[in-house]
Amino acid sequence: MNDLDHLKRKVDLPIGFVDSGLGGLSVLREAVRIMPNEDFIYYGDSANAPYGTKPQEVIKELTFHAVEKLLDYGIKGLAVACNTATSAAVRPLRAKYPELPIVGIEPAIKPAVVNSKGGRILVMATPMTIQQKKYHNLLEKYRGDADIVSVPCEGLMEFVEQGNIDGEELDTYFDEHLSPYLSDDTETIVLGCTHYPFLKHHIKRFLGDRKISLIDGSLGTSLELKRRLEEKKLLRTIDRKGKIEIQNSTGREEMIELSYQLLNMPIDF
Repeated sequence: MNDLDHLKRKVDLPIGFVDSGLGGLSVLREAVRIMPNEDFIYYGDSANAPYGTKPQEVIKELTFHAVEKLLDYGIKGLAVACNTATSAAVRPLRAKYPELPIVGIEPAIKPAVVNSKGGRILVMATPMTIQQKKYHNLLEKYRGDADIVSVPCEGLMEFVEQGNIDGEELDTYFDEHLSPYLSDDTETIVLGCTHYPFLKHHIKRFLGDRKISLIDGSLGTSLELKRRLEEKKLLRTIDRKGKIEIQNSTGREEMIELSYQLLNMPIDF
């Protein structure tokens, strides 16, 4: 096989996504929107969710296991669509697979600060994300430019994993975990876990008339993935509708069905 044939074969491979569960589907939605010609394969490790309660070495091991499953199928690029897994595994993954375009995700603090008008920025994230060094480094980078407050949201991702994206239970949760951090000058809430964009509609309703922007890192991650694939000439150039395959470590059909329901929710729901 010559180099041209080898490149063509790689171009025809799907793009892989891994997450600790269903949250990374929010990133996949954006990737599908900006790369509609591409095929995607998504692996959600819901059997081991949440990652955020586990030691760093275990998170790394689980992430590598999920990635290796996708590599067995054949992928041309990879998105680690989980903040916790990104911190634990992206650097060693890049070291082990230097030819594979790999992107991770981090809370969208930079765009929140860049677009700030001087108000408070809240970052909703899992307790594990908030404890990680990478997150603290990100905060330190921008803390002098804005009032940034971390909001630990223990147990919130589980609502999405259970398909519970609306209802009174969420109101009670936000009353207890979000309301104490809201102030008159709060201007932006960063959704710092890939599960949280699926709760955006309910959060907006909970906030009522408050003029607070909700942002997340899905678009930025998807654009970076596209850029890295383009750099290696791995993007499809033919006009076609891509295919999406979803796998879940639970092996339960209802998790696959819920995954497709979440994937097909409108971006701005």
